Amino acid sequence: MQTLEAFLGRLSDIVWGPPMLILLVGTHIFLTFRLGVQRYLGKAIKLSFTRTREGVGDISHFGALMTALAATIGTGNIVGVATAVAAGGPGAIFWLWVTGIFGIATKYSEALLAVKYRITNERGEMAGGPMYVLEQGLRLRWLGILFALFTAIAGFGIGSSVQANSIAEMLKASLGIPGWITGLILAFLTAQVIIGGIKSIARVCELLVPFMAVFYILGCLIILAFNYQTIPQSIALIIKSAFTGQAAVGGFAGATVIAAMRYGVARGLFSNESGLGSAPIVAAAAQTSNPVRQALVSCTGTFWDTVIVCALTGLVLVSTGSWTTGLNGAALTSQAFSTIGGIGPVVLSVGLLTFAYSTILGWSYYCEKAVEYLFGTWAVYPYRWLWVIMVFVGSVTTLKIVWSFADIANALMAIPNLIALLALNGVLVDETRRFLGGG
Repeated sequence: MQTLEAFLGRLSDIVWGPPMLILLVGTHIFLTFRLGVQRYLGKAIKLSFTRTREGVGDISHFGALMTALAATIGTGNIVGVATAVAAGGPGAIFWLWVTGIFGIATKYSEALLAVKYRITNERGEMAGGPMYVLEQGLRLRWLGILFALFTAIAGFGIGSSVQANSIAEMLKASLGIPGWITGLILAFLTAQVIIGGIKSIARVCELLVPFMAVFYILGCLIILAFNYQTIPQSIALIIKSAFTGQAAVGGFAGATVIAAMRYGVARGLFSNESGLGSAPIVAAAAQTSNPVRQALVSCTGTFWDTVIVCALTGLVLVSTGSWTTGLNGAALTSQAFSTIGGIGPVVLSVGLLTFAYSTILGWSYYCEKAVEYLFGTWAVYPYRWLWVIMVFVGSVTTLKIVWSFADIANALMAIPNLIALLALNGVLVDETRRFLGGG
């Protein structure tokens, strides 16, 4: 078992190595210069908060965005940022932020193609995503099958068992609640939502996501307010370290510019999922009159996830001075948030709990659509119950192998999706010009 874990760990390092990061960042930059959609961000944010029902689809613009954000904003926004800072220094936050800015164009492009090439299944529901783009747009059904397969595998790890385990471990450490009790409650709450399908998931996400995001953002702002005197120098340190590296300070071992860039970019990509092909699956379910309209709404997800939430987490870590302690991951985040009396730990606990649970809901829809593509609509209902079971299993078991499999499958999801984005960039330009003008 240990040998298998070590092998999967090495394989994960390979698939998420420099070639993958270069491919993803390169796609972000290429699509940014090809489309320039970031200049429409203000319009996109305004549009995302409208609940108008227009065109065919299963859920509203807002519901689609909240479901995507539910899956995207997860423990990585809190713990993952700390991992990047611990390995790459404060400069990693700058590169994480830049990755988010460029990633907006990729998230826009994924959603545009997902809506353009979506279909209506035999139940009268929308079905779309990279698998349908590959089949309908490029006539590469075999590549669509691979994408769907990788999505289904990745979801059992990153989407269900790993998130459930994070919640169970936190509640056990803070309140002494046994994992099996947490598992039963989580499985029950998950079943109540996902058995009803996308409309049920979207209704819950429309309530949960705004609450959890606003609560966490306000919590971070309160902590920053207590440390307001250190904010200017913290921002200066983040920018300086991004281009000069960071010498050893306190318990921090020091980091080069390359390390800051590598860990910042990697964490940004993991966090906002731009290029992975997950979020466009739910974008395809939205009621919209044209692909560009929903694409604009979808791209704001990367803005909120990385440019705002991850950046605030990073600023808290630096402004409190906790990054110099030599701690890593959850321990580093806990240290930073505990510097402000009882407020910080509450913000952190509620944030982790809601972020992880929302990810379980959002990823359940991604995976059921992947299963539907592979086996047909008959497989969706039993898959939902299997998902609920995996939530319980994740709560009582540490599944390192499942996590490694999910990590690898996540990277393998991105490859066929990026092929579609690059191959169909002409379609992206034509559709953007048609509805937005320019190019």
